[in-house]
Amino acid sequence: MRTLPPLHPKHPAHHLATFSGWLSLPQLITWGSVFYTFSLLMAPLESELGMTRAASSLGFSLALLAEGAGAWWVGRWIDRGHERAVMALGSLWVGTGLLAHSFVASVWAFYAVWVWLGLGMAATLYTPAFAVVTRRFPQDFRRAIILLTFLGGLASTVFIPLSNDWIERWGWRHALWALAAIQLLLCAPLHTWLLQGAQPRPHHASLHTAPDTRAMTPSVRPHLKAPFWLLALFMVLMMSVTSALPAHMINLLQEAGLSPAWMVAIPAAIGVIQVLGRWVLFVFERHWNVHTANRWIPSLIPLGLLALLVGGITPGAALVFVVFFGLGNGLNTIVKGTAMAQYVSAAHVGQLNGVLGLPVALARAAAPLILGVLWSPHHGYTHGLWWMLCASLLGMAALWAAQAIALRPPVIKGSEPASAASL
Repeated sequence: MRTLPPLHPKHPAHHLATFSGWLSLPQLITWGSVFYTFSLLMAPLESELGMTRAASSLGFSLALLAEGAGAWWVGRWIDRGHERAVMALGSLWVGTGLLAHSFVASVWAFYAVWVWLGLGMAATLYTPAFAVVTRRFPQDFRRAIILLTFLGGLASTVFIPLSNDWIERWGWRHALWALAAIQLLLCAPLHTWLLQGAQPRPHHASLHTAPDTRAMTPSVRPHLKAPFWLLALFMVLMMSVTSALPAHMINLLQEAGLSPAWMVAIPAAIGVIQVLGRWVLFVFERHWNVHTANRWIPSLIPLGLLALLVGGITPGAALVFVVFFGLGNGLNTIVKGTAMAQYVSAAHVGQLNGVLGLPVALARAAAPLILGVLWSPHHGYTHGLWWMLCASLLGMAALWAAQAIALRPPVIKGSEPASAASL
Protein backbone atom coordinates (compact mmCIF):
# COMPACT_ATOMS: atom_id res chain seq x y z
CA MET A 1 0.00 0.00 0.00
CA ARG A 2 1.40 3.39 -0.96
CA THR A 3 1.91 5.59 2.09
CA LEU A 4 1.14 9.26 2.39
CA PRO A 5 4.09 11.65 2.61
CA PRO A 6 4.75 13.20 6.01
CA LEU A 7 3.93 16.75 7.02
CA HIS A 8 5.81 19.43 5.16
CA PRO A 9 9.19 19.81 6.95
CA LYS A 10 8.68 23.57 7.36
CA HIS A 11 5.52 23.01 9.38
CA PRO A 12 6.16 23.88 13.05
CA ALA A 13 4.77 20.54 14.23
CA HIS A 14 6.18 18.06 11.72
CA HIS A 15 7.59 15.67 14.32
CA LEU A 16 5.33 12.86 15.53
CA ALA A 17 5.65 13.66 19.24
CA THR A 18 5.19 17.42 18.73
CA PHE A 19 2.20 16.99 16.44
CA SER A 20 0.51 14.44 18.73
CA GLY A 21 1.17 16.68 21.73
CA TRP A 22 -0.45 19.75 20.16
CA LEU A 23 -3.37 17.68 18.83
CA SER A 24 -3.97 16.19 22.29
CA LEU A 25 -4.62 19.63 23.83
CA PRO A 26 -8.03 20.09 22.12
CA GLN A 27 -8.77 16.47 23.10
CA LEU A 28 -8.20 17.35 26.76
CA ILE A 29 -10.45 20.42 26.47
CA THR A 30 -13.31 18.85 24.50
CA TRP A 31 -13.50 15.62 26.48
CA GLY A 32 -13.41 17.68 29.67
CA SER A 33 -15.78 20.51 28.76
CA VAL A 34 -18.43 18.30 27.10
CA PHE A 35 -18.16 14.62 28.01
CA TYR A 36 -17.15 14.95 31.67
CA THR A 37 -18.91 18.20 32.53
CA PHE A 38 -22.32 16.66 31.77
CA SER A 39 -22.39 14.85 35.13
CA LEU A 40 -21.95 18.19 36.92
CA LEU A 41 -24.88 19.72 35.02
CA MET A 42 -27.40 16.95 35.72
CA ALA A 43 -28.48 17.99 39.24
CA PRO A 44 -28.99 21.74 38.56
CA LEU A 45 -30.75 21.03 35.26
CA GLU A 46 -33.07 18.46 36.85
CA SER A 47 -33.94 20.99 39.54
CA GLU A 48 -34.49 23.89 37.15
CA LEU A 49 -36.27 22.05 34.33
CA GLY A 50 -38.15 19.52 36.47
CA MET A 51 -36.61 16.45 34.82
CA THR A 52 -36.30 12.95 36.26
CA ARG A 53 -32.94 11.18 36.31
CA ALA A 54 -33.94 9.09 33.29
CA ALA A 55 -35.02 12.21 31.39
CA SER A 56 -31.74 14.02 32.02
CA SER A 57 -29.75 10.89 31.13
CA LEU A 58 -31.51 10.83 27.76
CA GLY A 59 -29.69 14.05 26.82
CA PHE A 60 -26.31 12.35 27.08
CA SER A 61 -27.62 9.31 25.22
CA LEU A 62 -28.83 11.52 22.37
CA ALA A 63 -25.39 13.15 22.19
CA LEU A 64 -23.65 9.78 21.90
CA LEU A 65 -26.13 8.64 19.27
CA ALA A 66 -25.58 11.82 17.27
CA GLU A 67 -21.83 11.33 17.56
CA GLY A 68 -22.15 7.83 16.12
CA ALA A 69 -24.44 9.03 13.33
CA GLY A 70 -21.98 11.75 12.29
CA ALA A 71 -18.85 9.59 12.49
CA TRP A 72 -19.26 8.02 9.04
CA TRP A 73 -19.44 11.41 7.29
CA VAL A 74 -16.57 12.80 9.33
CA GLY A 75 -14.44 9.82 8.34
CA ARG A 76 -15.21 10.35 4.65
CA TRP A 77 -14.24 14.03 4.80
CA ILE A 78 -10.99 13.29 6.62
CA ASP A 79 -10.12 10.56 4.13
CA ARG A 80 -10.55 13.14 1.36
CA GLY A 81 -8.03 15.46 3.02
CA HIS A 82 -10.46 17.84 4.74
CA GLU A 83 -9.20 17.17 8.27
CA ARG A 84 -8.40 20.84 8.92
CA ALA A 85 -11.93 22.00 8.06
CA VAL A 86 -13.54 19.10 9.92
CA MET A 87 -11.77 19.60 13.26
CA ALA A 88 -11.62 23.41 13.20
CA LEU A 89 -15.31 23.71 12.31
CA GLY A 90 -16.00 20.96 14.85
CA SER A 91 -14.49 23.11 17.60
CA LEU A 92 -16.58 26.09 16.47
CA TRP A 93 -19.63 23.82 16.45
CA VAL A 94 -18.95 22.60 20.02
CA GLY A 95 -18.28 26.14 21.26
CA THR A 96 -21.55 27.36 19.75
CA GLY A 97 -23.39 24.43 21.33
CA LEU A 98 -22.00 25.15 24.79
CA LEU A 99 -22.99 28.80 24.43
CA ALA A 100 -26.50 27.81 23.35
CA HIS A 101 -26.68 25.41 26.32
CA SER A 102 -26.36 28.36 28.69
CA PHE A 103 -29.71 29.69 27.43
CA VAL A 104 -31.63 26.39 27.70
CA ALA A 105 -35.05 26.94 29.31
CA SER A 106 -36.97 23.78 28.35
CA VAL A 107 -36.45 20.03 28.21
CA TRP A 108 -36.70 19.99 24.40
CA ALA A 109 -34.09 22.72 24.08
CA PHE A 110 -31.85 20.68 26.40
CA TYR A 111 -32.21 17.64 24.12
CA ALA A 112 -31.60 19.69 20.96
CA VAL A 113 -28.41 21.17 22.39
CA TRP A 114 -27.01 17.76 23.27
CA VAL A 115 -27.78 16.41 19.79
CA TRP A 116 -25.86 19.43 18.45
CA LEU A 117 -22.96 18.77 20.84
CA GLY A 118 -22.92 15.09 19.86
CA LEU A 119 -22.38 16.02 16.22
CA GLY A 120 -19.54 18.30 17.33
CA MET A 121 -18.00 15.46 19.32
CA ALA A 122 -17.98 13.32 16.17
CA ALA A 123 -15.71 15.91 14.51
CA THR A 124 -13.39 16.61 17.45
CA LEU A 125 -12.83 13.59 19.73
CA TYR A 126 -10.60 10.52 19.43
CA THR A 127 -12.06 8.94 16.28
CA PRO A 128 -11.21 11.82 13.90
CA ALA A 129 -7.94 12.53 15.72
CA PHE A 130 -6.86 8.89 15.35
CA ALA A 131 -7.68 9.06 11.63
CA VAL A 132 -5.60 12.23 11.28
CA VAL A 133 -2.44 10.78 12.87
CA THR A 134 -2.87 7.55 10.92
CA ARG A 135 -2.86 9.52 7.66
CA ARG A 136 0.08 11.70 8.69
CA PHE A 137 2.27 9.01 10.27
CA PRO A 138 1.33 5.77 8.47
CA GLN A 139 4.51 3.98 9.54
CA ASP A 140 4.16 4.77 13.26
CA PHE A 141 0.50 5.55 13.88
CA ARG A 142 0.22 3.17 16.87
CA ARG A 143 2.81 5.18 18.81
CA ALA A 144 1.18 8.44 17.75
CA ILE A 145 -2.21 7.22 19.00
CA ILE A 146 -0.84 6.21 22.41
CA LEU A 147 0.88 9.60 22.76
CA LEU A 148 -2.32 11.35 21.72
CA THR A 149 -4.28 9.65 24.52
CA PHE A 150 -1.87 10.73 27.28
CA LEU A 151 -3.13 14.31 27.63
CA GLY A 152 -6.67 13.45 26.58
CA GLY A 153 -6.81 10.93 29.40
CA LEU A 154 -6.43 13.76 31.93
CA ALA A 155 -9.67 15.43 30.84
CA SER A 156 -11.62 14.32 33.92
CA THR A 157 -8.69 15.21 36.19
CA VAL A 158 -8.55 18.78 34.89
CA PHE A 159 -12.12 19.65 34.01
CA ILE A 160 -14.23 18.04 36.72
CA PRO A 161 -12.59 20.19 39.44
CA LEU A 162 -12.39 23.21 37.08
CA SER A 163 -15.99 23.03 35.87
CA ASN A 164 -17.22 22.30 39.39
CA ASP A 165 -15.43 25.39 40.67
CA TRP A 166 -16.84 27.58 37.91
CA ILE A 167 -20.38 26.29 38.49
CA GLU A 168 -20.09 27.03 42.23
CA ARG A 169 -18.65 30.50 41.58
CA TRP A 170 -20.76 31.70 38.65
CA GLY A 171 -23.64 29.26 38.26
CA TRP A 172 -23.95 26.64 35.54
CA ARG A 173 -25.03 29.05 32.80
CA HIS A 174 -22.04 31.37 33.13
CA ALA A 175 -19.70 28.39 33.58
CA LEU A 176 -20.82 27.24 30.12
CA TRP A 177 -19.86 30.65 28.74
CA ALA A 178 -16.28 30.07 29.93
CA LEU A 179 -16.18 26.55 28.47
CA ALA A 180 -17.53 27.86 25.16
CA ALA A 181 -14.86 30.57 25.09
CA ILE A 182 -12.08 27.99 25.42
CA GLN A 183 -13.45 26.10 22.43
CA LEU A 184 -13.86 29.19 20.27
CA LEU A 185 -10.67 31.02 21.23
CA LEU A 186 -8.23 28.12 21.71
CA CYS A 187 -9.37 24.84 20.15
CA ALA A 188 -10.63 26.21 16.82
CA PRO A 189 -7.50 28.35 16.14
CA LEU A 190 -5.23 25.49 17.22
CA HIS A 191 -6.88 23.05 14.83
CA THR A 192 -6.70 25.64 12.05
CA TRP A 193 -2.96 26.17 12.60
CA LEU A 194 -1.93 22.59 13.30
CA LEU A 195 -3.82 20.77 10.54
CA GLN A 196 -2.60 22.78 7.57
CA GLY A 197 -0.94 20.85 4.76
CA ALA A 198 -3.16 17.77 4.83
CA GLN A 199 -2.40 15.37 2.00
CA PRO A 200 -5.14 14.58 -0.53
CA ARG A 201 -6.75 11.21 -0.54
CA PRO A 202 -4.79 8.47 -2.37
CA HIS A 203 -6.33 7.03 -5.49
CA HIS A 204 -6.89 3.71 -3.75
CA ALA A 205 -8.87 3.04 -0.57
CA SER A 206 -6.98 3.91 2.61
CA LEU A 207 -7.03 2.17 5.97
CA HIS A 208 -9.85 4.36 7.21
CA THR A 209 -11.91 4.64 4.02
CA ALA A 210 -15.49 5.01 5.09
CA PRO A 211 -17.47 1.87 4.29
CA ASP A 212 -20.36 1.89 1.88
CA THR A 213 -22.36 -0.82 0.20
CA ARG A 214 -20.12 -0.88 -2.86
CA ALA A 215 -17.01 -1.25 -0.70
CA MET A 216 -18.45 -4.25 1.18
CA THR A 217 -17.24 -6.74 -1.39
CA PRO A 218 -16.91 -10.51 -0.88
CA SER A 219 -13.30 -9.89 0.25
CA VAL A 220 -14.68 -8.72 3.62
CA ARG A 221 -17.43 -11.28 4.09
CA PRO A 222 -15.11 -14.26 4.75
CA HIS A 223 -13.95 -12.45 7.90
CA LEU A 224 -17.44 -12.01 9.32
CA LYS A 225 -17.14 -15.21 11.33
CA ALA A 226 -17.11 -16.13 15.01
CA PRO A 227 -14.04 -14.07 16.07
CA PHE A 228 -15.50 -10.93 14.47
CA TRP A 229 -18.91 -11.30 16.10
CA LEU A 230 -17.35 -12.12 19.47
CA LEU A 231 -15.16 -9.02 19.25
CA ALA A 232 -18.24 -7.04 18.26
CA LEU A 233 -19.96 -8.24 21.44
CA PHE A 234 -16.87 -7.36 23.49
CA MET A 235 -16.69 -3.83 22.08
CA VAL A 236 -20.41 -3.12 22.37
CA LEU A 237 -20.60 -4.28 25.99
CA MET A 238 -17.41 -2.57 27.14
CA MET A 239 -18.31 0.67 25.38
CA SER A 240 -21.71 0.61 27.06
CA VAL A 241 -20.12 0.31 30.51
CA THR A 242 -17.49 3.00 29.99
CA SER A 243 -20.08 5.35 28.45
CA ALA A 244 -22.72 4.86 31.13
CA LEU A 245 -20.70 5.78 34.20
CA PRO A 246 -19.25 9.25 33.42
CA ALA A 247 -22.68 10.88 33.08
CA HIS A 248 -23.74 9.56 36.51
CA MET A 249 -20.46 9.59 38.44
CA ILE A 250 -21.02 12.76 40.47
CA ASN A 251 -24.57 11.84 41.45
CA LEU A 252 -23.55 8.29 42.39
CA LEU A 253 -20.89 9.61 44.75
CA GLN A 254 -23.22 12.28 46.10
CA GLU A 255 -25.88 9.73 47.00
CA ALA A 256 -23.26 7.69 48.86
CA GLY A 257 -22.85 10.60 51.26
CA LEU A 258 -19.25 11.37 50.34
CA SER A 259 -17.93 14.85 50.98
CA PRO A 260 -17.75 17.32 48.08
CA ALA A 261 -13.96 16.94 48.08
CA TRP A 262 -14.25 13.19 47.49
CA MET A 263 -16.94 13.70 44.85
CA VAL A 264 -14.51 15.77 42.78
CA ALA A 265 -11.31 13.88 43.64
CA ILE A 266 -12.52 10.38 42.70
CA PRO A 267 -13.48 11.00 39.03
CA ALA A 268 -10.53 13.35 38.67
CA ALA A 269 -8.15 10.63 39.85
CA ILE A 270 -9.48 8.21 37.22
CA GLY A 271 -7.89 10.35 34.52
CA VAL A 272 -4.48 10.23 36.19
CA ILE A 273 -4.66 6.46 36.65
CA GLN A 274 -5.68 5.75 33.04
CA VAL A 275 -2.83 7.90 31.72
CA LEU A 276 -0.42 6.08 34.04
CA GLY A 277 -1.66 2.76 32.64
CA ARG A 278 -1.12 3.91 29.05
CA TRP A 279 2.39 5.10 29.90
CA VAL A 280 3.25 1.69 31.41
CA LEU A 281 1.90 -0.04 28.29
CA PHE A 282 3.86 2.33 26.04
CA VAL A 283 7.12 1.57 27.88
CA PHE A 284 6.76 -2.17 28.45
CA GLU A 285 4.58 -3.44 25.60
CA ARG A 286 7.59 -4.90 23.77
CA HIS A 287 8.34 -7.08 26.82
CA TRP A 288 4.83 -8.48 27.32
CA ASN A 289 2.91 -11.09 25.38
CA VAL A 290 0.30 -8.98 23.61
CA HIS A 291 -2.39 -11.67 23.75
CA THR A 292 -1.96 -12.23 27.47
CA ALA A 293 -2.16 -8.48 28.05
CA ASN A 294 -5.29 -8.21 25.90
CA ARG A 295 -6.86 -11.10 27.82
CA TRP A 296 -6.46 -9.60 31.29
CA ILE A 297 -6.72 -5.85 30.73
CA PRO A 298 -10.57 -5.91 30.43
CA SER A 299 -10.83 -7.70 33.81
CA LEU A 300 -9.80 -4.48 35.55
CA ILE A 301 -13.19 -2.85 34.89
CA PRO A 302 -15.38 -5.53 36.57
CA LEU A 303 -12.90 -5.65 39.47
CA GLY A 304 -13.43 -1.92 40.01
CA LEU A 305 -17.22 -2.26 39.89
CA LEU A 306 -17.08 -5.23 42.25
CA ALA A 307 -15.20 -3.10 44.78
CA LEU A 308 -18.14 -0.67 44.90
CA LEU A 309 -20.73 -3.44 45.19
CA VAL A 310 -18.90 -5.40 47.89
CA GLY A 311 -17.35 -2.59 49.88
CA GLY A 312 -20.06 0.01 49.39
CA ILE A 313 -19.32 3.48 48.14
CA THR A 314 -16.90 4.44 50.90
CA PRO A 315 -13.57 6.26 50.53
CA GLY A 316 -11.67 2.95 50.77
CA ALA A 317 -13.80 1.13 48.20
CA ALA A 318 -13.76 4.24 46.01
CA LEU A 319 -9.96 4.23 46.04
CA VAL A 320 -9.90 0.59 44.87
CA PHE A 321 -12.47 1.46 42.21
CA VAL A 322 -10.41 4.41 40.97
CA VAL A 323 -7.30 2.26 40.52
CA PHE A 324 -8.96 -0.66 38.73
CA PHE A 325 -11.50 1.26 36.66
CA GLY A 326 -8.98 3.94 35.70
CA LEU A 327 -6.40 1.41 34.53
CA GLY A 328 -9.04 -0.63 32.72
CA ASN A 329 -10.62 2.35 31.00
CA GLY A 330 -7.27 3.69 29.84
CA LEU A 331 -5.86 0.41 28.57
CA ASN A 332 -9.09 -0.83 26.99
CA THR A 333 -8.83 2.04 24.50
CA ILE A 334 -5.69 0.39 23.13
CA VAL A 335 -7.16 -3.15 23.22
CA LYS A 336 -10.29 -2.07 21.34
CA GLY A 337 -8.19 -0.21 18.81
CA THR A 338 -6.00 -3.20 17.92
CA ALA A 339 -8.04 -6.36 18.58
CA MET A 340 -9.80 -6.42 15.21
CA ALA A 341 -6.46 -6.35 13.37
CA GLN A 342 -4.95 -9.01 15.63
CA TYR A 343 -7.77 -11.53 15.66
CA VAL A 344 -9.74 -10.98 12.46
CA SER A 345 -7.94 -9.14 9.63
CA ALA A 346 -5.36 -6.37 9.57
CA ALA A 347 -5.92 -5.77 5.86
CA HIS A 348 -9.66 -5.11 6.28
CA VAL A 349 -9.68 -3.43 9.69
CA GLY A 350 -11.18 -0.18 8.41
CA GLN A 351 -14.19 -1.84 6.82
CA LEU A 352 -14.65 -4.27 9.73
CA ASN A 353 -14.70 -1.46 12.28
CA GLY A 354 -17.10 0.39 10.01
CA VAL A 355 -19.55 -2.49 10.26
CA LEU A 356 -19.54 -1.96 14.03
CA GLY A 357 -20.15 1.78 13.84
CA LEU A 358 -23.93 1.66 14.28
CA PRO A 359 -24.16 -1.00 17.03
CA VAL A 360 -21.40 0.69 19.04
CA ALA A 361 -23.13 4.05 18.68
CA LEU A 362 -26.45 2.57 19.81
CA ALA A 363 -24.81 0.87 22.81
CA ARG A 364 -23.05 4.06 23.89
CA ALA A 365 -26.25 6.05 23.46
CA ALA A 366 -28.44 3.57 25.35
CA ALA A 367 -26.08 2.98 28.28
CA PRO A 368 -26.49 6.31 30.18
CA LEU A 369 -30.26 6.06 29.72
CA ILE A 370 -30.32 2.46 30.99
CA LEU A 371 -28.34 3.46 34.07
CA GLY A 372 -30.78 6.33 34.66
CA VAL A 373 -33.79 4.02 34.30
CA LEU A 374 -32.27 1.48 36.72
CA TRP A 375 -31.80 4.19 39.34
CA SER A 376 -34.43 4.35 42.06
CA PRO A 377 -34.85 6.50 45.17
CA HIS A 378 -34.72 3.42 47.40
CA HIS A 379 -31.85 1.45 45.81
CA GLY A 380 -29.95 4.29 44.16
CA TYR A 381 -27.46 2.98 41.58
CA THR A 382 -27.12 -0.56 43.01
CA HIS A 383 -29.07 -2.25 40.21
CA GLY A 384 -27.16 -0.23 37.63
CA LEU A 385 -23.81 -1.31 39.09
CA TRP A 386 -24.86 -4.95 38.92
CA TRP A 387 -25.92 -4.46 35.29
CA MET A 388 -22.52 -2.94 34.42
CA LEU A 389 -20.68 -5.75 36.25
CA CYS A 390 -22.56 -8.43 34.31
CA ALA A 391 -22.05 -6.61 30.99
CA SER A 392 -18.31 -6.22 31.54
CA LEU A 393 -17.88 -9.88 32.54
CA LEU A 394 -19.79 -11.03 29.46
CA GLY A 395 -17.69 -8.72 27.27
CA MET A 396 -14.48 -10.11 28.73
CA ALA A 397 -15.68 -13.68 28.09
CA ALA A 398 -16.43 -12.76 24.46
CA LEU A 399 -12.88 -11.47 23.99
CA TRP A 400 -11.42 -14.65 25.49
CA ALA A 401 -13.54 -16.77 23.13
CA ALA A 402 -12.48 -14.67 20.12
CA GLN A 403 -8.82 -15.13 21.08
CA ALA A 404 -9.23 -18.89 21.54
CA ILE A 405 -10.76 -19.31 18.09
CA ALA A 406 -8.45 -16.89 16.24
CA LEU A 407 -5.22 -18.23 17.76
CA ARG A 408 -6.14 -21.92 17.38
CA PRO A 409 -3.71 -23.43 14.85
CA PRO A 410 -3.97 -23.35 11.92
CA VAL A 411 -5.19 -19.74 12.32
CA ILE A 412 -6.07 -18.80 8.75
CA LYS A 413 -4.58 -19.22 5.32
CA GLY A 414 -1.94 -16.69 4.43
CA SER A 415 -0.78 -14.05 6.86
CA GLU A 416 -4.00 -13.22 8.74
CA PRO A 417 -4.84 -12.57 11.42
CA ALA A 418 -1.75 -10.41 11.82
CA SER A 419 0.76 -11.50 14.40
CA ALA A 420 1.55 -9.29 17.34
CA ALA A 421 5.00 -8.62 15.91
CA SER A 422 3.52 -7.02 12.83
CA LEU A 423 1.43 -4.51 14.76
